[in-house]
Amino acid sequence: MPDPKQPNEKQFNPRIVAFMCNWCSYTASDLAGTARIKYSPYVRIIRVMCSGRVDPTLALKAFALGADGVMIAGCHPGDCHYIDQNYKTIRRVTMLRYFLEQMGIEGDRLRLVWASAAEGQHLAESIDQFAADVRQMGPLNWSSNWEENGQRAQALEEIVREHAEAMEVLA
Repeated sequence: MPDPKQPNEKQFNPRIVAFMCNWCSYTASDLAGTARIKYSPYVRIIRVMCSGRVDPTLALKAFALGADGVMIAGCHPGDCHYIDQNYKTIRRVTMLRYFLEQMGIEGDRLRLVWASAAEGQHLAESIDQFAADVRQMGPLNWSSNWEENGQRAQALEEIVREHAEAMEVLA
């Protein structure tokens, strides 16, 4: 059986975007690197000050731009450097999973991981597991799933018109 960590020409290699908290999970990824702990090379890490700062639109934009999976990683609940922002992250991820499923996208393409600064091994294992899970799901190809009926420009003009009418009502 081929090693899933070793890419070959026929194997799908997922594109994963990982938003990581500066204080814990990003530091854990740095620890994994300095300890030479290998993890999937298909993850692109974006450092944020706190997992609570990851707006759901950032995850949606990552999917829209071609990501097959999005990971949000932060401090363990109760250990957030910004008091309780990771509890906000839990609520946002729950809402975002529901939203993705309503759009026909597997909710499992979004993963929430808690990793302290000392858990480089745990973070590397979480990344590898997520990459394997996304590989099993296959490519998302979100933009190619959009049906094009040739009336996109008309629909946009209609939205602008409706907005203008709404503004007249408010005025």
